[in-house]
Amino acid sequence: MIILMASTLPIHRFLPQTDVLPLVDVRSPAEFEKGHIPGAVNIPLFDNEERKLVGIRYKNSGKESAVLLGLEIVGPKMAQFVKDAKRITGKNKEILVHCWRGGMRSGSMAWLFETAGLKPYTLEGGYKAYRRYIRSQFSRESRLIILGGYTGSGKTDILKSLQGGGEQFLDIEGVARHKGSVFGPLGQEAQSTNEQFENNLAHVWRKFDFSKTVWIEDESRQLGRVGVPDPLFLKMREAPVIVVDIPKDIRVKRLVKEYGSFDKELLAAQLVKIKERLGGQWLKEALSALEKDDMEHVASIALNYYDKAYNFGIKKRDSAKVYYLSLKKDDPGENAAAVLSFAKRNNLI
Repeated sequence: MIILMASTLPIHRFLPQTDVLPLVDVRSPAEFEKGHIPGAVNIPLFDNEERKLVGIRYKNSGKESAVLLGLEIVGPKMAQFVKDAKRITGKNKEILVHCWRGGMRSGSMAWLFETAGLKPYTLEGGYKAYRRYIRSQFSRESRLIILGGYTGSGKTDILKSLQGGGEQFLDIEGVARHKGSVFGPLGQEAQSTNEQFENNLAHVWRKFDFSKTVWIEDESRQLGRVGVPDPLFLKMREAPVIVVDIPKDIRVKRLVKEYGSFDKELLAAQLVKIKERLGGQWLKEALSALEKDDMEHVASIALNYYDKAYNFGIKKRDSAKVYYLSLKKDDPGENAAAVLSFAKRNNLI
C-alpha cells in the first residue's frame, strides 16, 4: 500500500511560491472573503453552512462524529474539487494548498489532489501563520522617505513619477482604494476588509529591495474603513519627511480637476461630514458656492481646514526629520526630479 503525503512548507518558503504556483484556499467562502492571500483561488472544502454543521457536530458529539459528517458532505464533491484544481494548474502539476491552521482541511484536500496526480504543497500553520508572518515583516529593517505636503499638492502623482524612474513606492492609498480625506472614497472601488487591506499591502511590501529606499506618502493611520498596520505606521512616523510646498491657487485648480465633476449632492454630503471642522458659516458658504458651480471657491474653503489640519499634524513630528521643498507648479515629472535631487542633496538617499 502506497501512502501519499504532501510536502509541508514553512511560511517563509511557501509565500514566494505563490508568485509562480497556483494557490488554493480551502477555507469556507466567509473566511476567504474576510481575508486571503493575494492570488488565492477559493475551493472550499465546506461552504459556510456545512462548516457550521461540522463545528456543531464536533462540539456536541466529538471529533470522530464530526469527521464522518465531513466525509458525507465532501464525498459527492471530490471529483469537482479535482477538476477545479487541474483547471488552474494546467500542465504544471504543482499546487499550493492551505486552510486556517494547516490541519485537516488542507491535509485532506492535498491528499485528494496528490491521489489525482498533482503535486501539492501545504502551508505549515495555515493562514494563521501567514497573518502572523506578514505583520512581522512590516517591522523589518528598511529605509523610508515620507513625501508630505498640503492637500492638492499632487503627492501621489509625484511618487508615481518617481516609481516610473525606478524608485520604490508603497502606494497605500492605491491599495486602500481611498485618498485619505473625507473626499477620499469618491471615484474609488469599494474598500476591502481591513484584514484584506493588510494582506494586499504586505503583498507589495515583501517584493521591495530593502537595501534601497522605499517612498511612502504621508498618511494618517486611518483611510476610510481600513487602517495602516501599527508596525508600518510607527516606522512611517519615525522616517524623514520631505514636505512639498505648492502655492494654494495651484492646489485649488488640481482639486477642482480631481473632484469638480462629481455629483453636487455627493460633494455636499461629504462637506457636511466636516461641518464641525469647517465651522457652520464656512460650510454654508461652501454649499452656496457649490450650488453656483464655483468649484474653486469650494476647494479653497475646504483647503482652509485641511491646511490647518496638516500644519497641526506636521508639528507633532521630530522637526529635525522634516525638510521643506518649495515647488512652483503642478508638474509631477518635474516635481519628482526636484524631490529626488533634494533628497540626495540632504543625504536622505
